[in-house]
Amino acid sequence: MDLVPRTVIILAFVILVARAVGKRELSSLEPFDVIMLVVIGDLVQQGITQNDDSVTGTIIVLSTLALVVVGMSYLNLRVPWSRRVLDGEPVVLVVDGEMVERNMLRERITTEDLLSEARQQQLSSLEEVRWAILETSGKISFIPKQEA
Repeated sequence: MDLVPRTVIILAFVILVARAVGKRELSSLEPFDVIMLVVIGDLVQQGITQNDDSVTGTIIVLSTLALVVVGMSYLNLRVPWSRRVLDGEPVVLVVDGEMVERNMLRERITTEDLLSEARQQQLSSLEEVRWAILETSGKISFIPKQEA
């Protein structure tokens, strides 16, 4: 019956690793990243189940995962401070056309990445941007300056 604690411990570690990797990296998966996710999934499965290939073991692991996910969702809904821990917070990258270098470095976003995202949203330069915000989903929202 050690499947339950192993499932919870490994799931917590996977969540910790996902938070450490960063929002931006997870939102833009390259083919190599997808392959790594498949490999990680297999390694996690092996770490959780070890040599238990039984149907009962699989049901216990899936039930534990479902309960943890539902529990985290409920916690996220009912306990406001847990949102910051579980989902993170939006990060300001540009203020009035000027990049916030400290936040760019912390989130590992290059100037080229930011400019590319701006062009995709029909903005020719950062001078046109009042705010650029890295959302918790990993996408960058641009709020253009209003013309007077």
